[in-house]
Amino acid sequence: MEALSDKQIRSSFVNCTKGDASRLKLPLDFAELPWQDLDFLGWVDPGAPLRAHLVLARPDGPLGITLRVPGASRTSAVKSSLCQLCLTGHASSGVTLLVAPLAGARGRAGNTVGIYVCADLACSLYVRGKRQPKLRSGRYEESLSVEERITRMLCNLDAFLAKVTQG
Repeated sequence: MEALSDKQIRSSFVNCTKGDASRLKLPLDFAELPWQDLDFLGWVDPGAPLRAHLVLARPDGPLGITLRVPGASRTSAVKSSLCQLCLTGHASSGVTLLVAPLAGARGRAGNTVGIYVCADLACSLYVRGKRQPKLRSGRYEESLSVEERITRMLCNLDAFLAKVTQG
């Protein structure tokens, strides 16, 4: 992914107001992000920990969505969960349900769509093996290449973004 500017990120959001987009806080490590290892930029807002943001670079310009993070969740130390984007298995606390308001009038009316994703939104790093999930049994091995896993993750993300933007 090519590095994005603050202005590009803030102007990319389709499911929040321009005011909300201007007030969001960028990741604390924004200047040091490993852009070459990212397929999308995802982060929990450091100024509002119940908000998360996701920006995907597209040929027609970046597309950003804002998401709600659950306030409190009960998780089991024994169970594991699977991210619906990158299909990485985590201890159950490593996956969270994020809920996105739909873009446009339907979102303003309160309609949402949710997805279970890596709680740290670091799917790109998990797919590449640059970050390891916390699992008791270790990481699941796949026969797909890294490029095939990246393609699968981006297809899953595109499907979710289509639900948000087309309602």
